[in-house]
Amino acid sequence: MTPQELKNSILQLAIQGRLVEQRPEEGTAEELYRQIQEEKRRLVKERKIKKGKPLPEISEDEVPFEIPESWKWVRIRNIALLNPKNDLKDDLKVSFIPMALISDGFQNRHSHEIRQWKEIKKGFTHFADGDIGIAKITPCFQNRKSVIFSKLQNGHGAGTTELSIVRVIDNLLLREYLLYFFKSAYFIENGIKSFTGTAGQQRIHKDYLPLCLFPFPPLAEQKRIVAKIEALLPYIDRYEQAWNRLEALNKRFPEDIKKSLLQYAIEGKLVEQRPEDGTAEELYRQIQEEKRRLVQEGKIKKDEPLPEISDDEVPFEIPRNWKWVRLSQISVLENGDRSSKYPVEKDYVDFGIPFFGAKDMNGFAMSFDNVRYISEEKFSELGNGKLKDKDFVCLLRGSVGKCAVFTADEQHKTGFICAQMVIIRSINPAVCNYLQIYLSSPCYFQYIESKITGTAVRQLPAKELGSVLIPLPPLSEQKRIVAKLEELLPLCERLK
Repeated sequence: MTPQELKNSILQLAIQGRLVEQRPEEGTAEELYRQIQEEKRRLVKERKIKKGKPLPEISEDEVPFEIPESWKWVRIRNIALLNPKNDLKDDLKVSFIPMALISDGFQNRHSHEIRQWKEIKKGFTHFADGDIGIAKITPCFQNRKSVIFSKLQNGHGAGTTELSIVRVIDNLLLREYLLYFFKSAYFIENGIKSFTGTAGQQRIHKDYLPLCLFPFPPLAEQKRIVAKIEALLPYIDRYEQAWNRLEALNKRFPEDIKKSLLQYAIEGKLVEQRPEDGTAEELYRQIQEEKRRLVQEGKIKKDEPLPEISDDEVPFEIPRNWKWVRLSQISVLENGDRSSKYPVEKDYVDFGIPFFGAKDMNGFAMSFDNVRYISEEKFSELGNGKLKDKDFVCLLRGSVGKCAVFTADEQHKTGFICAQMVIIRSINPAVCNYLQIYLSSPCYFQYIESKITGTAVRQLPAKELGSVLIPLPPLSEQKRIVAKLEELLPLCERLK
């Protein structure tokens, strides 16, 4: 049961007479009702209020639920005054309360501003200390913006026209019991059914409040009901806090599990190591040999020597047949073209070569849904930044470190990256799937966070990206790691 459902349940029990016991010595609601009617007649006779039109009798078909014999079904207008007016001196300072200053939910709180009466006596709703204000417009009505006004400047005020005001007659009805009734699911749900107006500007029907059926207990029982509710509220608040913590934990749980699985994968704890897999050192040598060949053929540039990996840099232990390497040792990093030929607005065309920006990174994939295009002629003028199938694209500004993979298809065989991106191209394509796992792992993002510069605009120097440490397993083990994650990660998504 959610906290809201629990509150609804308690208020429903309260207005059905099932929250506290009935006591014969407390009399009946009928007796209290007669007192209220007598007081109303006196006020009419003294011309303090107007005599209202008779309300329709309550039929058995209207009654929504059973109430105790000592209670009585009444209509709200029969036991209270609605929307009274204040008659005050123009220079009197009073409270002004717009809707924003009224708390919602099950609270009974408001604040106020100070105004002179002449400024607000027209065009606003009038009220006084002890009056109950109930929002009548969506979504304030559903959000339970209702309150007992208290400590008003000089005892009076005015405020938003989107309030209905209920005034108790001579303290013969407990305001707090009435307020809890107005916050009950019974009152709210029936009010919603009465809504009139256009979407976004709907209000309860003008007859809903005066004709609303009210389960009316004896006054002493009203007081015991309110005392019981207020005794329960601290426990409900504690329950709500625990519930919210649990909900937050449940929301984080799938993502936390995913992060844990990725971390286990790159630490060599997700699958077993096998001697027949060989070592990462052997794979590393093969990659270096391929890299030298590409340099000799002029297909890539020779890297500057990288610093040796020290023990202090290594974030965790890895299996003996694995090897710590730097990203630029097993891949080629390529910045986007920053020359005068870089594409600008006038170079965009309806169809052509995709020109990717940060907005085109959807999850871990480059998306073509809203991508801009440049012509093949413009593309041919450009230098660095041209994509190949299975290239990784990494952001160096904004969402720093975020990566996505470019997958070529029949329509899009290549693409071009914006200046705030860098291409990560694996020397050995067979390493791509494992590299994607690492580029999604908490370890990778922790390193990136430690190297980010700037405050107004977060950014990462490309050379820092090349220095990222990667725990490299043998190729056969990489394949088993990838297969295991392909089995487990969809389960994390299903947990969401």
